[in-house]
Amino acid sequence: MNARSTRRKFLSSTGGAVAGAMLAARLWDSPRILGANERLNVGCIGVGGRGEADMLAVAGENVVALCDVDTSRLDRAAGRFPSAKKYVDYRELLEQKKVDAVTIGTPDHHHAPPTVRAIRRGLHVYCEKPLTHTVKEARLVAQLAAEKKVATQMGTQNHEHAGYLRLVEWIEQGVIGPVREVHVITDRPGNYWQQGIRRPAESPPVPSDLKWDLWLGPAADRAYHPAYVPFRWRGWWDFGCGAIGDMAIHLMDPAFWALKLGGKVKVSSKGPKPLADSGPTWMETCLTFGQRGELPPCKVYWYEGTAKPPDAIGKELPMNGSLFIGDERRIAVQHDKDPVLLPAEKFQGAKLPEPYLPKSPGHHAQWIEACKTGSRTGSNFAYAGPFTEIVLLGNVAYRVGEEIEYDPKTMKVTNVTAANELLGKEYRKGWEVE
Repeated sequence: MNARSTRRKFLSSTGGAVAGAMLAARLWDSPRILGANERLNVGCIGVGGRGEADMLAVAGENVVALCDVDTSRLDRAAGRFPSAKKYVDYRELLEQKKVDAVTIGTPDHHHAPPTVRAIRRGLHVYCEKPLTHTVKEARLVAQLAAEKKVATQMGTQNHEHAGYLRLVEWIEQGVIGPVREVHVITDRPGNYWQQGIRRPAESPPVPSDLKWDLWLGPAADRAYHPAYVPFRWRGWWDFGCGAIGDMAIHLMDPAFWALKLGGKVKVSSKGPKPLADSGPTWMETCLTFGQRGELPPCKVYWYEGTAKPPDAIGKELPMNGSLFIGDERRIAVQHDKDPVLLPAEKFQGAKLPEPYLPKSPGHHAQWIEACKTGSRTGSNFAYAGPFTEIVLLGNVAYRVGEEIEYDPKTMKVTNVTAANELLGKEYRKGWEVE
């Protein structure tokens, strides 16, 4: 039955203008159905940094709207797409009727507000990692995406890197035996941005090309300072998720996928004495998962900044990578690289499983195809939401200073009541997500 006949029958059965209004609302909330060769109408929210990379990755589609609070970046992007409408407030962009999909490449605290608004509009969404700023936001976004049946993708560009695919296959096929322990490390924050500092007291003038109030968005009001913008926002709790939110979403991805991590989890984190404003210079986190079907209990250790693993682990754990310890052997993998089977001499001439996971056409291309055809995406929000919840629990445990026990069914920390306050946050009026 085609759309025109469906509409005619609906109107005749329910009658007049009221039925027409109802249908319009229903169509407004549903994704526009495209032909496989038709171009998407895309709005790009954030057009600098990762946002610029996302914008360029969808340049083959019909980029109809651009948004950034930095007008110099916005004007530069408009030079590439002169027919696109310009916005400094994404809430206004999301009112445009001709948008089918949006990319979101903003600071972490601006991930959920436009994502939620877009999905409720029935728009397809590509959002940079971490998917959200808080645990509660991650759950909400995943639920909405499932309800609206839109195509989604979190910006973990190497989710289906060939090396990660082989690693997942080897783990699933038992090449190293049951895995009970994984170690993951990053050198961030390091020299990338500052953490372990207090909020600056100075209030220098706001740059003429920055819409500071819109940059703050849902965050509490404060004076502008270059300690926040650009990029250094990652280290501040009000804007970012620290090193674990930045890099664990990449580096812990194959572990979450291959080991089907989930269910009740215990999380402990240690580091310098917590500060109210910014993340630590180093943090060491342990996530303990119970039995998952036939998979045995497993501990995942996370090291960031100057945190170091035990010497025996450190010898085989590549920086910005992971080490999987099986009952029989081990696998080491560095981000963007192919996995290495250890000890190497025991794998000489070994027959490995034939590849069976589908090759990705590219992270953005996969999402674009899904928008048009309903095909799969590897890092869709049904996957990315629960993953983000787990990762962000590392910060929650660190900030409360105790081991926490989290039950995803109730979305509550069951043993430390104060920790539940850190699963969500307050929003400035006009920026709420619920």
